[in-house]
Amino acid sequence: MTGTPEPTATAGSASPDEFAGRIAVVTGGASGIGAATTALLRSRGAVVEVIDLPDTDVTDETAVIDRFADIVKRHGRVDLAANCAGVNGRYGPITELDLEEWRRVIEINLTGVFLCLREELRHVAAAQVAATPTATTASIVNVSSGAGLRGFANLPHYVASKHGVIGLTRAAAAEWARRGVRINAVAPGTVRTPMLESFCGNDEAALAQMGRAAPMGRLGTPDEIAEAIVWLLSDAARFVTGSVVSADGGVSAV
Repeated sequence: MTGTPEPTATAGSASPDEFAGRIAVVTGGASGIGAATTALLRSRGAVVEVIDLPDTDVTDETAVIDRFADIVKRHGRVDLAANCAGVNGRYGPITELDLEEWRRVIEINLTGVFLCLREELRHVAAAQVAATPTATTASIVNVSSGAGLRGFANLPHYVASKHGVIGLTRAAAAEWARRGVRINAVAPGTVRTPMLESFCGNDEAALAQMGRAAPMGRLGTPDEIAEAIVWLLSDAARFVTGSVVSADGGVSAV
């Protein structure tokens, strides 16, 4: 598409049973980055519960509480979580952004992460025991965006929501570090997902142009972001919390 070969996803050196016996929750797990994360976690042994429409609306507090209660009733706990649910929002100047659209994007991208994160923290196995500095504990990853680290014109609601996800991640990480729970964020660059394709009107020329804007010269793939998420969830990242990992093809380097 961009003249640069797309990589083939691999499992790397990770063990196929790396997450055996672990209970994971993935929001937005029916498509895009969430679906790739779900598949990767399952391939490495995790039992994964997917939270997505139409079954559960992450902005509906009662629905989120009930869904997590059901998960814990069936599995006994939550060990891992990836909060991937989100929307782009309509493109346009801030002077033409109506309050309804602002609230919609903030509700899904920020309030939805808060509601799910709150329930995950209420139910993580590690919160029930005294953690030791080297204990294998619970891990949560929130999906922000490169737009959570810088400003982009004509997407003020999306940018604000993704900045908020990073702030929420850092606050929660500081609060829960001594309780054995790691909380991090991933900030993807421009990734070819159904959401991005819809945002661009399925215009291949526009998608290619977006890919060329990155120093690596191409769009990212959902599998590549999933690898970053799953690494943060894994014990390989056991000394990492409150961090934001940019997976953006080099955009944050320039």
